[in-house]
Amino acid sequence: MIYVVATLSVKPETRAEFIAGATACIKETRKEPGNIAYDLHESVTDSSKMVFVEQWENAEALVPHRAADHMKAFGRIAVNCLAAPPKIEVITPAKVDIR
Repeated sequence: MIYVVATLSVKPETRAEFIAGATACIKETRKEPGNIAYDLHESVTDSSKMVFVEQWENAEALVPHRAADHMKAFGRIAVNCLAAPPKIEVITPAKVDIR
């Protein structure tokens, strides 16, 4: 299992447009094979900071996701809404012994 955490800084005047585009993208992404969860969060201290938290069965599931039409459509919207390049991290659960 992997997680993707994408942190984006959105221009205040484009926030509604960004959220509308993200909503459509989220709806379609949740239907993709290998997707477990795909959610958008917002900072409670900085309204311009938006964070996608994604959960996937494996890294292979990301390949068709990145090429999906809904991702391309969202990318065309997001590029006009972002105040800075996104920060994207792919992470896996840490192997810890909690006994």
